[in-house]
Amino acid sequence: MAKPSVQPTGRESFFDTEEIIVTKTDLKGKITYANEVFLRVSKLSEHDAIGAPHSLIRHPDMPRAVFKLLWDRIQSGKELFAYVMNMATDGDHYWVFAHVTPSRDEQGNITGFHSNRRKPNPDQIAKIQPLYRELHQLETQTHDRKEGLALAAAKLESKIREMGKSYDEFIFSV
Repeated sequence: MAKPSVQPTGRESFFDTEEIIVTKTDLKGKITYANEVFLRVSKLSEHDAIGAPHSLIRHPDMPRAVFKLLWDRIQSGKELFAYVMNMATDGDHYWVFAHVTPSRDEQGNITGFHSNRRKPNPDQIAKIQPLYRELHQLETQTHDRKEGLALAAAKLESKIREMGKSYDEFIFSV
């Protein structure tokens, strides 16, 4: 399914704190499984979700540097926790606290990825938004997408290093 040209509405879509959004993808990030909560919140049918790239729900204001970190970590076999703002097919957005892990076969080979997402506390979103705005601004201040991504990734790494924390320590301190 090609991503429709939907514009962000600025409206937030909510889901309950006890609900968990679950998806699984193949090695290239195409959705192979989506639970009912994911389908409802993203406003996708199962038919439209399965086989589509997970980036289908990417919000345009979400910094690409966070996704670069995510892909670097999970492709190397590690897990990642991250705050992510996604966009439903109608342009509404929703925040998640994502836990993404590699899925493995019996030999330990990575066969895909599994993501569980919970509703974050609004205070956590208020803390992470200024950093994400700054990273997104760095990414979009140049016409060279690779350069913008490199600037934002370096800024994210620098900010975390200044705090004297690892990424994991940082994300759990938000």
